[in-house]
Amino acid sequence: MTNNMLSQEEIDALLKGELVDNIDNNNNETVGEKEELTETEKDALGEIGNISMGTAATTLYTLLGKKVVITTPKVEVTNTEELSKEYVVPFVAVDVKYKLGLEGSNLLILKTDDVKVITDLMMGGDGTNTDRELNEMDLSAISEAMNQMVGSSSTSLSEMFSTVIDIEPPRAFLIKLNEDNIDLDIFKNKTIVKISFRMIIGDLIDSEIMQLLPIDFAKNMVSRLLGQKSDFNSDNLNENMDLINQEGNEKLRHNNESKNSTENLSYNVNNEEIKKQEHINVRKVEFQSFDENKKIEYNESIDLIQEIPVEVTVELGRTTKKISEILEFGPGTVIELDKLVGEPLEIFANGKFIAKGEVVVIDDNFGVRITDVVNPSKRANKI
Repeated sequence: MTNNMLSQEEIDALLKGELVDNIDNNNNETVGEKEELTETEKDALGEIGNISMGTAATTLYTLLGKKVVITTPKVEVTNTEELSKEYVVPFVAVDVKYKLGLEGSNLLILKTDDVKVITDLMMGGDGTNTDRELNEMDLSAISEAMNQMVGSSSTSLSEMFSTVIDIEPPRAFLIKLNEDNIDLDIFKNKTIVKISFRMIIGDLIDSEIMQLLPIDFAKNMVSRLLGQKSDFNSDNLNENMDLINQEGNEKLRHNNESKNSTENLSYNVNNEEIKKQEHINVRKVEFQSFDENKKIEYNESIDLIQEIPVEVTVELGRTTKKISEILEFGPGTVIELDKLVGEPLEIFANGKFIAKGEVVVIDDNFGVRITDVVNPSKRANKI
């Protein structure tokens, strides 16, 4: 047995057509080829991405309060070497693994500045606070955003594949695609499907978001979508998609018919039960007359409620701060309020605004002298 002999794994790979018969005798390595997708498979993956990302964009709009558009998918086959040469700067990766309905994982790649904009909006900012280092709070926030986005897109995929699809909680982290020690399942297969989307968020982001999938996982999704185990051609793509839609409509129609049949059966049974009941005598109800107006006197003494405690509070002023500013509070921090020096303070009784007053000092204690009692019509609850 010599060093130039092929292993059983290499022989199996050659029989499957995944490797070319090109052996480098100097390095004792087998040179591999990229497995490709047909145009029909690319079209199907683009349609899957369109539907899932469309739902995800709606979810992201709810989180950010900004118009979100994710569109124009571009599907291509690549590998780890090409990715490492094309994307050399650090990115934020979100690892999404399917735990039900689909078996596999995919990686969402976002630019670090885009993540800063998204997380700043999620924390109540205006999306311009990007001149800073990416921190753990950013990664935690983008993980939650992607959890909700991919979760909603899984609902759309469930309807598309006619099965329940669920994911594990996504994990966000910084990644450099040109590093050799990336320990992710997706990079164990050299051939990777890259689906690129254009992402627009208000007037803050006009960028690109990438979805990376192992090629076997991508092919499996397409095969399941079109209901075939082998390769297919572009001529039957529309027919298969129409068939899927027809099956979905037929299921919906069947569910509606079953619902109507159940309601009719319940109605008929209830009618039969009514007919079987014994005859009941019915007579007109007689109500007591209240025409006579009698003067009723109540004890209006306030003694009854004099012992009920009422909480009186005095508000010195208010202010509004961002979470990032509150996290910077410490001993000695001065907080500016919305009240001017000498401006009357507001006095509340059980949260109801009742009077205005001014601060006084009695011995070593603070007190409030009431200067004005508010008209009841102008009173409001404490917000």
